[in-house]
Order: sequence, then C-alpha cells, then structure tokens
Amino acid sequence: METRTDEIADGIYRLSTLVEGIGPDGLTFNQFLVDGDEPFLFHTGMRSLFPTVSEALSRILPLERLRWIGFSHVEADECGALDGLLAAAPDAVVAHGRLGCDLWLSDQLDRAPRALADGEVLDIGGRRLRWLDTPHVPHDLNAGLMLEEVTGTLFCSDLFAQAGDPPATTADDILEPTLATLQIFSFTPIGAVTGPTLRRLADLKPDTLAIMHGATYCGDGAGALAGLAAHYDALLRQPA
Repeated sequence: METRTDEIADGIYRLSTLVEGIGPDGLTFNQFLVDGDEPFLFHTGMRSLFPTVSEALSRILPLERLRWIGFSHVEADECGALDGLLAAAPDAVVAHGRLGCDLWLSDQLDRAPRALADGEVLDIGGRRLRWLDTPHVPHDLNAGLMLEEVTGTLFCSDLFAQAGDPPATTADDILEPTLATLQIFSFTPIGAVTGPTLRRLADLKPDTLAIMHGATYCGDGAGALAGLAAHYDALLRQPA
C-alpha cells in the first residue's frame, strides 16, 4: 500500500491511498496538507494508514512542524490516526467546531482543542481556513467543513465521493461519477437541512473541491454543489 502526494492547489497537497476491497474498484482515502507558517492537515486517515500517510507527509515537511489538525466529524478515516499524529507533532493542536469539542474532543484529548465558531477563520500564516458548521452534511451532528479562502479550496470530506482510483485532479463533470458512487455507498442522511446546507456552500463559490474519496475537482464548485443539492432535494420529494 502506497500513499501518493500531489499539489492540487497552490501550497495544498493531497495525500492519497487506494484501499482495495471496498466496493467493486476500491476506494481512495485522502488527506490534505495546507502549507503555511503554521501547517494544517485536514483528515488524518485511519490508524492503520498512519505509517504510510506519515511517511508521505514527511516527504513534504517534517512531522514536528505540523501545527494544526482538523477534520469534519468523528469517524475512523477522518480522525483515526489522531493519536499517532499528535505524538509525532508535539506542537500540533486539533481545531474543530464547538459542538465536536464539547461532545468529545475536550474529554478525549490530553491537549486542549481549539474550538471554532461557525464562520470563524483560523489564520495559519499565508492561508485562512474558515470553519463552517454543517450538521449531518455529509453526516453526524458535529460535522463541519473548511474553506481555505486564499485559494478558494473547500475541504468537502465525504461529499462528491468517487469509487476507484481516479487521477489526483479533474476538471471533468464531477456530479455523474458522484451519483454513480452513491449507488454503492449512501453517505449522507437526507433531510430538510441537506439542500440548504449545500446551497450555502455553493454561495462560497469555491474554485477547488478537495474531496476525501476520489479526485479533487478544479472548476465550477458552486455549480457542482448546487447540482448535488438538487439531487438530494429530488430524493427528499420522492414518496417513502
């Protein structure tokens, strides 16, 4: 198993590991490093991936330079390797929404987390990461996403997941492969907040969608998010 690295936007690196045996074609698990004066890692990967992910990360910068760790919600691929990373990066702090900190991080971690309010910006020196509360999108009450404002990169977690091992980046239509993947994996519980949350993200007009499973999309992020919102709206209208 190998973790590959690609620069998917200026100073933003995708670390990607293909795990076979998940679905018919395997599934990539991606982490994203935002390089700045205080480097930020979004997603840790599972604990089992820590050796290969940490080795790939160390090819970009020394692990002890890592200053911030973030993720969307509580799940193995989001934060399973958190303990290993915190041990390797003694100055790193976990940044997450206030609800996630209240529900588990403040109790779980030996190192106090940084609790972020909805819309609050974390300035890491040369990069600005805005936390966005997105309950149940992609899933879990404590879910949130982050927008890097300098490059217009939205870290999407499980939104727009694509099965298999696509290229690191794509400018092709992202919605069609996403909808095909949703026939295999149903990630998001559909409810009254789903469409409005996605349209709120579309209003940010991101240039890059940094996706946890699959290729990073470089293009009309607002259009892709609006299209996904329309898909979920249509499903919600269907009779039970």
